[in-house]
Amino acid sequence: MNFRRRHQEEPEINLIPFIDVLLVVLIFLMLSTTYSKFTELQLKLPVADADAQRDYPKELIVAVSADGAYSINRQLLAGRSLDSLSAALTENAKAGKDTVIIISADASARHQAVVTVMEAARRAGLNQITFATQSSGNAGK
Repeated sequence: MNFRRRHQEEPEINLIPFIDVLLVVLIFLMLSTTYSKFTELQLKLPVADADAQRDYPKELIVAVSADGAYSINRQLLAGRSLDSLSAALTENAKAGKDTVIIISADASARHQAVVTVMEAARRAGLNQITFATQSSGNAGK
């Protein structure tokens, strides 16, 4: 019989597999992250692939030209102010608050012109807004 005390070895934490896993995660994050600057973005809007245009009986088409002129249902608006646009939207909204506003803006129109249409619609109490686009097949035409 062996009555000697056995020396128990202290458990040891092996950090090498942990470091390996962290390096793999770090490499994955580095490869999947995109680095882009907002000044380098080149946008060409609007283009979308969508279903054929549906006919809304309560629609109001607001067109915004490249120079910022507005027309409602193919009738040119005299003024470009927010108040005149809001009054024209209220006047032409035959279905009241159920009227759907379709904003058809030129691709080179200023963003502020489109935001002005949205603000005028809000002032007129019209909250159903959608944007018209062209299919990507017609983008070059």
